[in-house]
Amino acid sequence: MATIAILGTMDTKGEEHAFVAQQIQKRGHKTLVIDLGILSDPKLKPDVTRDEVLAEAGVQLAELLAKKDRGEAVAAMSKGAPVVLAKLAAGRRIDGVISLGGGGGTAMATAAMRALPIGFPKLMVSTLASGNTAQYIGVKDIVMFPSIVDVSGINRISRQILARAAGAICGMVEAQPETGEDKPVIVASMFGNTTVCVQHAQKILEEAGYEVLVFHATGIGGRTMESLIETGLVAGVLDLTTTEWADELVGGFLGAGPARLEAAARAGIPAVVAPGCLDMVNFHAPETVPQKFAGRNFYQHNPQVTLMRTTPAENAELGKIIAVKLNLSKGPVSVLLPLKGISVISAPGQKFHDPAADDSLFQSLKAALRKDIEVIEMDCAINDVEFAEACARKLLKHLKPPLETP
Repeated sequence: MATIAILGTMDTKGEEHAFVAQQIQKRGHKTLVIDLGILSDPKLKPDVTRDEVLAEAGVQLAELLAKKDRGEAVAAMSKGAPVVLAKLAAGRRIDGVISLGGGGGTAMATAAMRALPIGFPKLMVSTLASGNTAQYIGVKDIVMFPSIVDVSGINRISRQILARAAGAICGMVEAQPETGEDKPVIVASMFGNTTVCVQHAQKILEEAGYEVLVFHATGIGGRTMESLIETGLVAGVLDLTTTEWADELVGGFLGAGPARLEAAARAGIPAVVAPGCLDMVNFHAPETVPQKFAGRNFYQHNPQVTLMRTTPAENAELGKIIAVKLNLSKGPVSVLLPLKGISVISAPGQKFHDPAADDSLFQSLKAALRKDIEVIEMDCAINDVEFAEACARKLLKHLKPPLETP
């Protein structure tokens, strides 16, 4: 029997949360109700009151009621709820969490869910689940469940949606993954244009006894990888696809934020870094490319993705940025440069082949990099076997026992 947290505004959405609680209890699980409402008395009796949630945010309920500022109330609950939920999870008092809400409810509940570790069951039934949910999910595994109709009463539509949402969270807490042998973890960044390289390096690292987690360098992938590094669970980093910095700098849609490349450096995690796919900036369909880029070198990756070649000037700036981030490194780090191409389409004879642009990147990076950080230049393209093997072997040398390096 598991205990599932029911998190939400128990004044305006109390009836709906009560229905979900009943459905969960019918399946043999317990519920623990956490109230985030402030407008009126809760319609579902909470196990954790709104006062207790606000106390974790250092706010008094009376103060909020006096101000009558809904935005401030949402902000206060969004600050207190993550602390409450994290404490309950850490104390093993709950095994999963579900919430129902509109805009404010979704913001508060998902803020709390993002405080929970990856793998902890979390489900948000939301009126916003069919749109852009990136700001609610962040880098966590929150399941967004469309409410279809507003969360406002139990009717022929909401009854089906909420009953199945309750069944879904029950299934999530009941589905315990099999535990395997825990191996030291290495994280790696990959793009379609560096797949051959990363997969070959991955094979070498796995044969050496490591578990390799590969993240797609699509913005959210880079942020998720950085987040995992920050947890302390990562032994080494194979960051061969730093392309997200090109989007971050130039204005593509796959930027990973200004902290990309910092987590391993600040934590002293052994790392090998390459400038994979810094030759490209990602836009959507051709008509979405800003007019200021007219006349640039483009490559149609697919109908939804248009790639734009970075210029020597942009690459010079990218080299400085990468160097600044790596200069933060407290642990062993090496930079490997594939001189004949940093992606499939920048290799000789390909659409983005531009030796001058690549050289601008390489020279800028080397000039700005700390002198004690190793730079290895290789006369090959990034997807050549010898480059992948060099990256993997170098990371293995950086890694310390318990594993022996070949």
